[in-house]
Amino acid sequence: MNLLDAIREAGIVGAGGAGFPTHVKLKAKAEWFIVNAAECEPLIETDKYLCRTYADRIVAAAVIVAGHLQAEHTVIALKKKYRAEIDALRAAIDKAGAAIEICEMGVFYPAGDEQTMVQFVTGKTVPERGLPLDVGAVVDNVGTLLGIYDAMTEGKSVSSKYLSVVGEVREPIMIHTPIGTPITQCIEAAKPQLTDYAVIVGGPMMGRVLSDREAIRNAVVTKTTGNLIVLPRDHYLITRAGRPMERIRAQARTACIQCRMCTDLCPRYQIGHQIRPHMVMRNLYREQTISSNEEFLRAFGDAANCCSCGVCEMFACPMGLSPRKVNEYMKGALRERGLQPERNMKPEARPELDMRRIPTERLIARLGLSAYSGLHAHTCIELSPDEVFVPFAQHIGKPAQPVCKAGDTVNKGDLIAQAAEGALSANIHAGITGVITEVSAAGARISGRKEG
Repeated sequence: MNLLDAIREAGIVGAGGAGFPTHVKLKAKAEWFIVNAAECEPLIETDKYLCRTYADRIVAAAVIVAGHLQAEHTVIALKKKYRAEIDALRAAIDKAGAAIEICEMGVFYPAGDEQTMVQFVTGKTVPERGLPLDVGAVVDNVGTLLGIYDAMTEGKSVSSKYLSVVGEVREPIMIHTPIGTPITQCIEAAKPQLTDYAVIVGGPMMGRVLSDREAIRNAVVTKTTGNLIVLPRDHYLITRAGRPMERIRAQARTACIQCRMCTDLCPRYQIGHQIRPHMVMRNLYREQTISSNEEFLRAFGDAANCCSCGVCEMFACPMGLSPRKVNEYMKGALRERGLQPERNMKPEARPELDMRRIPTERLIARLGLSAYSGLHAHTCIELSPDEVFVPFAQHIGKPAQPVCKAGDTVNKGDLIAQAAEGALSANIHAGITGVITEVSAAGARISGRKEG
């Protein structure tokens, strides 16, 4: 079986969070193949653990993928402070005799952002709303490469996931658990220090905030889950996430002081994209009075280039406003009008780029997370849940279509939903061995409990 077929059959998607089906991404040739090991957001431990523990496998998979892409340059990019991880990767590269470079990045946010990383490594800026391939680069996360290694060497499908659990727990831990495991089981394994808590699935800047108790109970581990942050319900990040959009818009219309810090510190603006959040905020008061599509584009078109990294609202704005949420709102307004701003296909990074990087430790302090900083996960726990619920939509594109029914017996790794025909999609596999007890459009429930 060739590389793309093995990846497609295994259901491998971008493990770094986006979930783009990897067999589609790798249908290409590229000058640069970049392995993303930079752990974009604060507090996440997963990529570091994988680099320390599975460096040989990551390097072996990188060689395979780079060969497939016919890449002239293969680079593993990670932050320069990750000394143990860099040493492990260098040793694996030397052992394999691989032509792979290590790129040591600064300790800033968002170093692990795909487009920021491409610009840092290659010196080229990806076009607005474009892909790294537009400048001859392909980027894959280390977790994705580990999945490729397993698929190519052992024929394994993606049925389990590594993730870190941090925050209000006894100590940060790594967990290896089947896809579909309730996140509450992962949190309990980390021994939470609170009986009533909220959770951020992912990182503190771009992660999904769960404060509703039922939502927390129903949430499960998916292919893109890399981290869980356990926080008090009254933490700033939790209460801020609950602000209604109308309140956010009202605050923007009345309290913005036009300091333009949101623009000056915007990572996309600094790599050369046309995005000026302060101008979107300035024009928000007249949103309802603009009838001309041309004028609407001039006022709000920049919002289309927002990547929702959160720098503007979590770090830059001295008034505590939410330019990111306003940009997301205006993206919807642009879609409703059927408007698509022109793209700059050859953007160039601004000369002050390096001086406008956001130091990670300062960001952590601003987020109110300093109490959890500097604590690292050294232990990995294997979980074996009795029951899992495996969603059919764990990726960008159309949900997979079920090929199982209630009452079927499945083994861990068996195909239970097939990638949608003729669409961007990915296969879904059983997380545990057991009996299918429920199948719906959303997913399949598998019970590993013995009957009788």
